[in-house]
Amino acid sequence: MLLEEMLNELGAVVAAQASTVPEAIALATRGGFDIAVLDLNLGGEKVFPVAQALKATGLPFVFASGYGASEVPAEFAGCPVVAKPYDIERLASALTNSLSASAK
Repeated sequence: MLLEEMLNELGAVVAAQASTVPEAIALATRGGFDIAVLDLNLGGEKVFPVAQALKATGLPFVFASGYGASEVPAEFAGCPVVAKPYDIERLASALTNSLSASAK
C-alpha cells in the first residue's frame, strides 16, 4: 500500500495489481501500461518469470525488494532495484532510469 501511495504521489496511475506469479505473467503479456514495479517475492514465489515476460515484450520494470539487489539474478543485473524501506526519491529515480533505458 505504501508503494501504491508513493506511485500516486509521483503522478502514476496504478493500472493493475497481481498477487500471484501466474496472474502477473498474464498482466505482463497483456500489456496496457508503461512500466511495472515487481516485488521480488510475490505470493511466496520469486517474481523472475514475470520479469522475463516483461523483458520479452520490451516493457520496462523496476524491482522492489526487502532483500536488496543481491537477490537479483545476473540476467537482470542492469535493472533498477528499490530497496525497502521505500523512499519516494529513490523510487522516482528508478522509474525514470528504467523508462529512459527502455526508450533507447
